[in-house]
Amino acid sequence: MGRDGLLPPAFARIHPKYNTPYVGSIVTGVGAALFAGLFPLDLLGDLVSIGTLLAFAVVSAGVLVLRRTMPDAPRAFKTPFMPFTPILAVLACIALMFSLASDTWVRLAMWLVVGGVVYGLYGYRHSKLRA
Repeated sequence: MGRDGLLPPAFARIHPKYNTPYVGSIVTGVGAALFAGLFPLDLLGDLVSIGTLLAFAVVSAGVLVLRRTMPDAPRAFKTPFMPFTPILAVLACIALMFSLASDTWVRLAMWLVVGGVVYGLYGYRHSKLRA
């Protein structure tokens, strides 16, 4: 995403020895440390839980979509018991998400809107794919 212009160029920098996006890792680590120091642990636990569950549900749904839309694409691994595994994963994640408090959902919606706006505005102006 950094190479496509959807993130600032510094995030595309790869460490010469470890071949990892080290600038993004450092920024993320510092940001996570600041959040951990400023917010209550129970709030952070709920936010991390709902965010992780949402991400896993989206990835599991993506497996279903890609298997349907690109059936002949090369696969690095196969999903066992396709399509039951990803369907059960999505349902389990959604069920666990609904077990969280409603204020956690409000915070998730706010983060998604703010993040989407910032990412969309930056990406729209800087995207190499758009050009």
